[in-house]
Amino acid sequence: MKFIANGSKPTRHGFGEALVILGEKNPNVVVLGADITGSVMTSYFRDKFPERFFSIGIAEQNATTIAVGMALSGKVPFFSSYSAFAAFRNSDQLRISVCYNNVNVKICGGHSGITVGPDGATHQSLEEVSFLRALPNLTLVVPCDYNEARKATIAIGEMVGPAFIRFGRSPLPIFTDESTPFTIGKCEIFNEGKDVAIIANGIMVWQALLAADELEKRKGIKARVINCHTIKPIDEETIVKAAMECGAIVTAEEHQVTGGLSGAVAEVLAKNYPAPIEFVGMKDTFGGSGEPEELMVKFGLTWREIYASALVAIERRDKGFIGLRKIKDVAEYSENL
Repeated sequence: MKFIANGSKPTRHGFGEALVILGEKNPNVVVLGADITGSVMTSYFRDKFPERFFSIGIAEQNATTIAVGMALSGKVPFFSSYSAFAAFRNSDQLRISVCYNNVNVKICGGHSGITVGPDGATHQSLEEVSFLRALPNLTLVVPCDYNEARKATIAIGEMVGPAFIRFGRSPLPIFTDESTPFTIGKCEIFNEGKDVAIIANGIMVWQALLAADELEKRKGIKARVINCHTIKPIDEETIVKAAMECGAIVTAEEHQVTGGLSGAVAEVLAKNYPAPIEFVGMKDTFGGSGEPEELMVKFGLTWREIYASALVAIERRDKGFIGLRKIKDVAEYSENL
């Protein structure tokens, strides 16, 4: 399957439009805001269904607790704020009020990752996946583009149970369409190959596709690109099959590699089928202020790092997966790109 970018649009727009679709389908869908409705696009729902929109103010913990009460009364509440607040300021309410009680509340974390850009490190949520995927009962989705964000939002609105969707601020290439499959808990293979498997989500899926093109053009390497949009429940079958058939894995995410998608995939492989694995993501550091593209280059979140990591993973596989890898390997491979 060949993917071509057809313009660009922020994933938050897909989220906002999906809320309206859900609201039209189900009169029990309600939305709670935290004074940033225009930023996370819940304004679409507010304008369409003002009687079902509730502005709670800058009080994320209160909003989540109110959402729990609404859910227990038969409503399907969505609460959205920046991920830095929706996940972390909200951690106790998420853990106890929502997940412990297994309540049908949907939490939506916007402005995630370093591509928030000039908002700076305090607002660049890069750790929430590690926390959220440890919570029992929670479904966790990280869509790759505008269309997938729309599908994912509708999907979590139609399922029963706690869910968290993570989306960004900046425009991303639109490369999926209405016919592109999306099922919660099921990875999608976006590029076929058996030399190495690149498992990515969010903004990094497009970068993975770019890396796969470069690997084939420059090295004749056919990379399997897997869109792992659902981190929990994770699709163990597709990941293990990729390890068995490719023998070398690269993960790519706009998040800390500790505990995020990288950690989830590593856990699956360690338990089922160990294979050389390389991680592309934030390496134990906070972000910083700058334009999104500049920050992606600065922190090594581009196709170049995925390309170089694929070469390292393949070399480790071919050498028998023996010994500690050298950190400098990726830099050596990528310095001439």
